[in-house]
Amino acid sequence: MPETTPKGLARLAFGGDYNPEQWPESVWQEDVRLMREAGVTMVSAGIFSWALLEPERGRYDFGWLDRLLDLLHAHGIRVDLGTPTVVPPVWFYREHPEALPVTADGVRYEFGSRGAICPSNTDYRAAAANITTRLAERYADHPALAMWHVHNEYGVPVSACYCDSCAAHFRRWLETTYGTVEAVNEAWGTAFWGQRYTGFAQINPPRTTPTVGNPAQALDYRRFADATLRENFRMERDILHRLSPGVPVTTNFMTALSQCDSIDYWAWGREVDIVTNDHYLITDGRRTHVNLAMAADLTRSVAGGAPWILLEHSTSGVNWQPRNPAKAPGQMARNSLAHVARGSEGAMFFQWRQSRRGAEKFHSAMVPHGGTGTRVWREVVELGASLDSLSAIRGTRTQADVAVLWDWHSWWAQNLDWRPSEDHDARERADAFYEALYDRHLTVDFAHPEADLSAYPLVVVPALYLLTEAAGRNLTQYVENGGTLVVSYFSGIVDEHDAVHEGGYPGPLRDVLGLTVEEFSPLLKGDTLRVTGPGGTELTGDVWSEFVVPDGAETVWTYADGLTAGRPAVTRHRLGEGTAWYVSTRLDAHGLDALLGRAAEDARIAPRADLPHDVEVVRRTGESGSYLFAINHSPSDAKVPLEAHGTELLTGERAAGRLAVPAGTVRVVRLDG
Repeated sequence: MPETTPKGLARLAFGGDYNPEQWPESVWQEDVRLMREAGVTMVSAGIFSWALLEPERGRYDFGWLDRLLDLLHAHGIRVDLGTPTVVPPVWFYREHPEALPVTADGVRYEFGSRGAICPSNTDYRAAAANITTRLAERYADHPALAMWHVHNEYGVPVSACYCDSCAAHFRRWLETTYGTVEAVNEAWGTAFWGQRYTGFAQINPPRTTPTVGNPAQALDYRRFADATLRENFRMERDILHRLSPGVPVTTNFMTALSQCDSIDYWAWGREVDIVTNDHYLITDGRRTHVNLAMAADLTRSVAGGAPWILLEHSTSGVNWQPRNPAKAPGQMARNSLAHVARGSEGAMFFQWRQSRRGAEKFHSAMVPHGGTGTRVWREVVELGASLDSLSAIRGTRTQADVAVLWDWHSWWAQNLDWRPSEDHDARERADAFYEALYDRHLTVDFAHPEADLSAYPLVVVPALYLLTEAAGRNLTQYVENGGTLVVSYFSGIVDEHDAVHEGGYPGPLRDVLGLTVEEFSPLLKGDTLRVTGPGGTELTGDVWSEFVVPDGAETVWTYADGLTAGRPAVTRHRLGEGTAWYVSTRLDAHGLDALLGRAAEDARIAPRADLPHDVEVVRRTGESGSYLFAINHSPSDAKVPLEAHGTELLTGERAAGRLAVPAGTVRVVRLDG
């Protein structure tokens, strides 16, 4: 079995991407001295270095990397060593211009950025296998090597290529997947608009067409593109496993839903030895710490609940948003330790030293342009000390209260053209439901719709437009066995081929929800409607409404106006030992809280009203003990109740009763017993 923790790393991972090729070698000694001062335990290296390692085809220069790894090892710093296959050298593209990817519009990209790769190109694959082999043969036994880092952020910025090589590869994939062209015709519904094929050779990628193309074809191309990237990863991984046994292999994910929508991370999580993730705050006026928590929970879930590693985030501002504000004093530590609370075995950054040149020179770093006299540097040193004091948590697991279902294939299908309303956004609903659970102080696991859900008293389905029959049976069994299910509108509509389920909406969920949806009734932009219910409560919906016909479900809230006035808006259905809720409009935060409050009662989840707003409390447990993280994102001091005495690890103080958590700070208590 491959190793699942960085080799030789005895503490939490702390450090960042180290790109010393951007600097004179005389700077390296200063770098390692500062790394020791900051408490750095591991750095990522070599990720963008192919042009330096192989400056001409077949001519290699490993001397500088030898010296770098030796230097890092001499100072006790472990290395996450990259295969530099995300940016082939310019000589490669001049020899093989067809390796540059082509857009759906037929435009071929040019060299000069990163990730400009046709993933089906055989010359690229051969060159990538060669440089990976050379690295593995040279460094497999290097004492600094902690793990291998394949490529970089697969799917960013190019997730799919539409060239002739990819067309041929797509046809082979279809033949392997479906067996016959008749099966493809059936899956894609090609009887519509006369799109029927009589041979695989007639099929092309879903390139630009005069109007909307075949949605099932577009969905399968998403799957093909994702599978092709995984093929490339597995090729490199298998070389590394063969030549460098005992050293874990990873690639850095980007699970935050807003940052990479082209990768099925459920599938990728099964391919890596250690799940690692990159996360950057989307500073658009929302509560960034909620999205951070969501990304961390999703990453942990992709890892199957096992510890994972935050391989990149920023010390302060990033460089790629329209507006890039700095992080507030103390925010870097809160962000970092929030990831740790939710399962990360450390906090790594992009990058170690801030670049002077290139596209990311205004991206913050551990050593900023201003050097060691800056606030950022002081906070980096403080964070290194904090992480060192938390070493005992290694190997413990974050404890979740509820599950949220998510499926990348459903998201891909939902985002295809010509849906009932462009205002409905599956990712927005996932965000909204997650935030409502976060504000009820419930820790979330994400789960695939066909996964075992028996451990969770409450399961939330914010938006699952595509739902298989197997998933429908799974959710029905979950409720029958005593679970509480909450389903939002426009779920269970199509099968895995984007074909509408027979028998009416919401397909495989009709029985478990005890209802049928006769018709969708999306609202015009800006329109709202009132929803009335128990005790005269009034909620507000927008974007969507439906004509719901109960078939065993009871009506809890009713539409008070609009086309659906007088009809059910929110229903509750008892089935077996459990309960299923359905909400047929887009509720705001107040409405979601009311709905989830009722569902939590059914699930026998006690309210946590004693916890202050924007103070997240998360627990990690394992053989070394039980650890309570309290993270105060608010501007006010807070107190958090403790169920047992313990020791606060960041200050060394004893804690009992109510734990004081000053504004903007983090406290971590190792509970006694």
